[in-house]
Amino acid sequence: MTHDDAVHNDAAVGSSADPSVSTASLGAHDDAASLSSKDTAERHFPVLLERCVSLFADSVESARAAGRQPVLVDCTLGMGGHSEAMLERYPDALLIGIDRDTMALSLAGERLARFADRTHLVHAVYSEVDDIVHELSLPGVDGVLFDLGVSSLQLDERERGFAYSYDAPLDMRMDRTEGETAADLVNTLSEEELVRILRVYGEEKFAGRIARSIVKDRAEKPFETTGELVASIRKVVPAAAARTAGHPAKRTFQALRIAVNEELDVLEEAIPASMDVLNVGGRVVVMSYHSLEDKITKKFFASAAKSSAPAGFPVELEEHKARFKTITRGTEQPTEQEISENPRAASARLRATERTLPRSSS
Repeated sequence: MTHDDAVHNDAAVGSSADPSVSTASLGAHDDAASLSSKDTAERHFPVLLERCVSLFADSVESARAAGRQPVLVDCTLGMGGHSEAMLERYPDALLIGIDRDTMALSLAGERLARFADRTHLVHAVYSEVDDIVHELSLPGVDGVLFDLGVSSLQLDERERGFAYSYDAPLDMRMDRTEGETAADLVNTLSEEELVRILRVYGEEKFAGRIARSIVKDRAEKPFETTGELVASIRKVVPAAAARTAGHPAKRTFQALRIAVNEELDVLEEAIPASMDVLNVGGRVVVMSYHSLEDKITKKFFASAAKSSAPAGFPVELEEHKARFKTITRGTEQPTEQEISENPRAASARLRATERTLPRSSS
C-alpha cells in the first residue's frame, strides 16, 4: 500500500486553507514502508487499552440513543493501537485520528486500512482538534482520547533522537517536517534558559550543572548527537544520583523533548478545545506520563466540574451549573500485570470527564 492510500478519507480536511490540517503533502516514508501492519501491531502495546476503550461505551450509547453516528477522536494516533480497538469495539463509530508525526500516520493508515470507510486520519497538532471537527462538518464528537508523551515508535526509531540509550542525531521533533531540533536548542539557548527548561520541564535538580556543562562543551564543538549530549551530562551528575534516580540523562531528554515540541503549551490549548467539541454524554480521556501533564489535565477537568455560582448565592442558576462531571476518582493506573507486560506503562495516569450539559450557544 502506498502512503497516499494509507491516509484516507481526508478530502474535507485536506481541502482546508490551513495546511497544518492537511494530509495532501505527507509523502512516502521509507522507514514506514519497511514495516508492515503486522509488524506495527506486534511492536505496539497500547497502554490501558481495555479501560480506555470501555470508558467510551456510555458515550457511544448516548450518541446512538440520540440517533447520531458515534464520533470518536484519537488525538494521539501513534501506531493506531487504541484506534483499532475502538473501531473494532464500536462497529458503527466514525473515528478521527490526529498525529503530527507523518511516519506514525503512514503506519496507522496501513493498520486501519480495513476501516477506511469510517476513518479520517489527519496530519495536525492535536490542539487543532476543534478546527478539524469543524472542517469535517461535524456538529460535535462523543469521545476524545489523549495518550500523551513520546510514543513507542519515536523511542524505538533510533534516528529520531528521542532515546538516550542510542547514539543518534539530536532531533526529538515529533513532526520532522518543521521546527527546531533539540540540537538547535542546546547549541543556541542561553545558559539561563537551559536551566529553566531543565528545571521546569524535567524537574532536574542538577539543572545548573548540566546547563553549564552544555554551554562549555558546545563552545568547543556544537552538539550533533544524543551520545554527545549524554556524555556532557554524565560528567556533572553524581554517580550516586544516577544509581537512585535512573539514567542521568533521563530528565534532560524529557525536558528538551517537551521544549522542542512545545508539548505543555499545546496541551493547555488541546484539553479545553477537546471539551468544547463534546456532545452531551461525550467523554475526554487523558493518559499522562508525568506530573506536569497531569496537572494541566486536572486543572481543566476540575474547573469544568464545579459550579460557577458565587459563594453564598441562594439559587444555582442554569448558567452557573457545572457542565461536566468527573468519571475517574483521582487518577487510575495500570495493573501490576500490565506493567510487567509493558514496562513503559508504569508511569501512566488516567483521568476522564464527561459533558453533562449542552455547549453554550455563545
